[in-house]
Amino acid sequence: MEEHRAPFSFRARARSFRFAWSGLQVLLRSQHNAWIHAAATLVVVVGGMVCRLRPMEWAILALAIGMVWAMEALNTAVELLADEVSMEQRPRIGKAKDVAAFGVLAAAIASVVIGLLIFLPRLFSLIS
Repeated sequence: MEEHRAPFSFRARARSFRFAWSGLQVLLRSQHNAWIHAAATLVVVVGGMVCRLRPMEWAILALAIGMVWAMEALNTAVELLADEVSMEQRPRIGKAKDVAAFGVLAAAIASVVIGLLIFLPRLFSLIS
């Protein structure tokens, strides 16, 4: 059976961006950790400007920041969907939420390591 698809439309693409921005608003309004990510993002961007990072360092930091935000968004989506399925305590739903939360933690730890590898040499050169 052939699937029917609507023709390409810039209006539809623009609408999809509005949905994405709406998702960011949901994330920031409902997740306290998103505020921590926002603060960390701001600190890293300002620190990068002060340190005059090279383009490759910016690229690596952008990937790390994007990875954390993407994982936080996916974690929130899993939590919202799981809560929609059932608000009662269900072990498999709890495990799914735990695994999604670990994804955010793993991304955050990797990002901290990346930040240290980029910023610590600069800080040590200022001290010495």
